[in-house]
Amino acid sequence: MIRSDKLIIMAVVLLTSIFPVDLLTSAPPERHGMDGQFSGKQGEIVVVRVPVDQQTSAVTGRFLNRTTPFFPEASGGAALSYIGLVGVDLQDAPGTHELVLDVVSSAGHRRLSYNVLVIKEKRAVQYLTLPKDKVDLDEDNLIRVKTEQAQVRTVLEAVSERRLWAGDFLRPVAGPVTGAFGRQRIINGQAKNPHTGEDIAAPLGADVAAMNDGIVCLTADHFFSGKGVFIDHGLGLYSMYFHLSEVSVKDGEIVKRGQVIGKVGASGRATGPHLHWGVNLNGARVDPLSLVKLSFARPLPTVQ
Repeated sequence: MIRSDKLIIMAVVLLTSIFPVDLLTSAPPERHGMDGQFSGKQGEIVVVRVPVDQQTSAVTGRFLNRTTPFFPEASGGAALSYIGLVGVDLQDAPGTHELVLDVVSSAGHRRLSYNVLVIKEKRAVQYLTLPKDKVDLDEDNLIRVKTEQAQVRTVLEAVSERRLWAGDFLRPVAGPVTGAFGRQRIINGQAKNPHTGEDIAAPLGADVAAMNDGIVCLTADHFFSGKGVFIDHGLGLYSMYFHLSEVSVKDGEIVKRGQVIGKVGASGRATGPHLHWGVNLNGARVDPLSLVKLSFARPLPTVQ
């Protein structure tokens, strides 16, 4: 070995003893989205199917700090894949975000990484000028509204471990859809929270049905939403039905897809009879019509 080679080797040894880094080899940084790509608009639901082996016992997703439980898709007595409904909130930032999955099996834990492209959805903006007393709440009503909001948050934070719904989802009442989901209201020059549900125009007293199987987790008469029903469909999926004139179910009652749970009304802050229909999926406010568009009678989309 020539003298110059010895000097180079001695220099490398000296540097590696001083600095806590590997100067000779370096593992490539972990890349996001190595296992697949998905996309969805703000307010949509992205269906993710993960192929698994027979030793898999659980799959859990994490997307934008929201947890998504997955459920097994059985075929021939064995789960060949796990399916997750990933909600894209109506105000999630456009761009590419990572969906991380933790796959648990008898062999241990396995981490999967997907890229989800969130596409900006253009929403309608409504400008209104109203009397001040119709917009600003007095102290008593403000306390009431805050209490009711806290009650709803507590209900929606609970995640049932078992999937309760089965098959396709249905619209709860017949009638024209107004396209109100995500609509931004500017009242007296001040921006208000976007409309988090879809409005369906229907006559007073029309039957309102559950969109799928579930358990009634709350019936209430709130300041803004009036008489309403909240249904837990399991695994963090909730549906809400507001401004009812009558409620025909009670807390804790098991309901089936298509079962009448109340009647269309104009209770709460409503200008006329209609149904406000909302869906919350693991903390994401999603368009309920995106559920109706899914079909579980045919194969679900797989990873690209």
